Amino acid sequence: MTAAEIAAALEGKRSGRQFLARCPAHDDLNPSLSIAERDGKVLVKCFAGCEQTDVIDQLKVRGLWPESSRREHPPEWGTIFRTYDYTDENGTLLYQICRFVPPYEPPPKEWGKCKPRRPDGCGWRWGYGNVRRVVYRLPELLEAPIVFVPEGEKDCESLREYGFVATTNSGGAESWREEFNPFFVGRQVIILPDDDPPGWKQALRIARGVLPYAAAVSILELPGAKDISDWFAHGHSEVELLALLKGAPHAAH
Repeated sequence: MTAAEIAAALEGKRSGRQFLARCPAHDDLNPSLSIAERDGKVLVKCFAGCEQTDVIDQLKVRGLWPESSRREHPPEWGTIFRTYDYTDENGTLLYQICRFVPPYEPPPKEWGKCKPRRPDGCGWRWGYGNVRRVVYRLPELLEAPIVFVPEGEKDCESLREYGFVATTNSGGAESWREEFNPFFVGRQVIILPDDDPPGWKQALRIARGVLPYAAAVSILELPGAKDISDWFAHGHSEVELLALLKGAPHAAH
């Protein structure tokens, strides 16, 4: 279903690069619905003020919405095992990170690749597109004086189960962005690297980036563990983590 086909079904007319038709979401006496197409995607907007989701719902009722624009993921990616929401300061969803179970028997603790997707008003589109990039659980970070920064959303959730505030970046090691650093103004930042060369390189990059903004920065090594999730799985507690932190050197701004 193309923009031209939708417009024709609504008895609309072309106006420059778009079509104008009566909006199906309200009693539209004068055509107020813009229908356009960009990069193979149909775009609709009611200039009378109808919500885009209401317009799309009414088009679906009439069989006039291109369901294929949802772009389901390729089967070789496997099945989505878990999703992690990335929101702005007010909690509005910007994008999701999806962790997949591969379509083959995975090795132990291997859950396949992670892929980003973003809402597009009628479903999801894979990739970041032009969406603003932020750190994980940004609203919680902005309310906390102390924040942990492990590598990966799974480790953030492990820390949250023990009552800690934690954040990270999507995309793994080497994906930290300069625009993340100001989020840490005035906060005590504890970085928990994965115990491998990329993990330590990432930890140093984050430390250098947030140091001009944070009140204090520490890089905390977890003896005998690959990451914080692994450390907790070995039977360690939040009290032991705080004890390690107490003895860790830190840099103050």
